[in-house]
Amino acid sequence: MSILRSRPVLRWLVPAAAGVVVIGGGAAIGTFAAEAEPSLPPRTAAQLLVDLQTSRLEGLSGTVVQRADLGLPPLVGLIPGNDLSALLTGTHTLRVWYSGPERQRVALVDTLGEQDVIRNGRDVWTWESRGNTARHRTLGGAGTTGKPGPAATPSLPATPQEAADLALGAIDPSTEVSVGRSATVAGRDAYELVLQPRDSDSLVHQLRIAIDATQHVPLRFEVLAKGSDQPAFEMAFTQVDYRRPDADQFAFNPPPGVSVTEETAERPSAGRPAQAARGGDPQVRTAGDGWTTVLVARLDGAPGKAAAGKPAGATPDADVSKLLGGLPAVSGDWGSGRLLTGKLFSVLLTDDGRVLAGAVTPERLYQVARG
Repeated sequence: MSILRSRPVLRWLVPAAAGVVVIGGGAAIGTFAAEAEPSLPPRTAAQLLVDLQTSRLEGLSGTVVQRADLGLPPLVGLIPGNDLSALLTGTHTLRVWYSGPERQRVALVDTLGEQDVIRNGRDVWTWESRGNTARHRTLGGAGTTGKPGPAATPSLPATPQEAADLALGAIDPSTEVSVGRSATVAGRDAYELVLQPRDSDSLVHQLRIAIDATQHVPLRFEVLAKGSDQPAFEMAFTQVDYRRPDADQFAFNPPPGVSVTEETAERPSAGRPAQAARGGDPQVRTAGDGWTTVLVARLDGAPGKAAAGKPAGATPDADVSKLLGGLPAVSGDWGSGRLLTGKLFSVLLTDDGRVLAGAVTPERLYQVARG
């Protein structure tokens, strides 16, 4: 159970669309270069966890830089209508504003344009500068309370706070928790909390969370893969201001000529099973728990064989098939398929139509596939 469940976490991105494109970020290499280590009063890991649990934040604005080096093959453009794969490589920049659980804004910035996600009360706007298009949604139910709901949960963390919330929710006996070296992040003195999985099947070596020494807000989040002393994924504030932003920051003023689409929240039909109505999917399950949890999904068709049989062409489906067909073929007493590996995760696509994924070794996936 997350130790932060009792406090309002920062939910920068309100609708599910909040995890959309962040490409071509403008942060320079060396943004996260180490500064002189500040001298701070000693604090234990337990005290830092209490700091995170009891902190209260009225407002915040700042710039966040995210950088990923997951050791993956080129994926950009292979997912039709979604450049989310761009987040898996390179450096990306966004601006964030927070003024309580019902007012947040994120500006996702690249060299060719900007995308904004704005929540102001029940109104949620998304805007893309390149096409000058906007979408508007009115939240209802759980979305009006500031608590996570189907329309309020982002698909990817947008700030060190959100990433830290996810990581801290995994603390259990399988995790070693310690205090690292103090640091200076965005001009702020910070303690470092270190989480390290005990299970050898996990590909994660450490999670490092830099916590503001006075405001107790996560300022930097790093994930190190086994066998490496450099982060495979990191996100950090490069500038932060704890004053409450002006209300004007959360007012969406459509640019001239903008095309606006009104959206409605999807409601479960009376005939849908209760599991699907709660957002579950009978085709998806998890195996194990903690750091070695494996997601198991069954897809229509058999991706392994489809990848080998489809000719490469100009369509996105053909590009995906070409990518999958180029993955190493693997087999065992669990069956056969294709294996995609990165520094922090492994994905097994079996010829009988299953997909198994987790931040685990391939051997752990084979073990689950046998079951």
